[in-house]
Amino acid sequence: MSPMRVVLIEDHNLTRMGLQAALQEQDGIEVVGEAANATQGLKLLESLKPDVAIVDIGLPDMDGIDLTRKFKSSHTDTQEPETRVLILTMHDSEDSVLAAFAAGADSYCMKDIEIEQLVEALEVTQEGNAWIDPAIASIVLRQVKREPSSEMAANQDRTVKIDAVGPEYEQVIEAYPLTERELEVLELIVAGASNAAIADKLYITVGTVKTHVRNILNKLCVDDRTQAAVHALRSGLIT
Repeated sequence: MSPMRVVLIEDHNLTRMGLQAALQEQDGIEVVGEAANATQGLKLLESLKPDVAIVDIGLPDMDGIDLTRKFKSSHTDTQEPETRVLILTMHDSEDSVLAAFAAGADSYCMKDIEIEQLVEALEVTQEGNAWIDPAIASIVLRQVKREPSSEMAANQDRTVKIDAVGPEYEQVIEAYPLTERELEVLELIVAGASNAAIADKLYITVGTVKTHVRNILNKLCVDDRTQAAVHALRSGLIT
């Protein structure tokens, strides 16, 4: 299997160098480029087409959220393999988190994350799923449970729209019920737990967790963990 190709877009030189050194030591990961600002970063993303881009929010010329929105919007009509965007930042405010996902970010991690968890986040992100740092998972869950307001409607480019579950989705749940173990895994996904944390909690291997997660996504007809959490809450599977 070819290694995961990663680009780093981070303005702090020591942080960028440290990330590069740590990731290069991991099996199956290749850092193919790095940039200190958004302008250089966008050029690298277009030329190198990495699997995952690690993007900081606090870039000097354009913040990482705007970079993500600009990059994602430029590829909405293309058939090229999509580069996934993982936001890695110190910003944990609700505005930053929701704006990042609204801009098209695939995953969101805090910079104090351990390298093992970052590798897991990259793998989950590359697979097309969302990885949400447990430290900010509560922000996403509050947004899931919150009813749309006039203020949110007036500022939709900064928020995430979540629709209620329709009758057709309820039929899917009835046709493909989750097992007791899958419900346990789903509840921990809703709580923002990583695969490793779920494995520790349930005394199973990470590989078994990944199998359960894949089955849950298939049964719920969703693409990633975030959508699974949304549907679980909206449908009443998890309260």
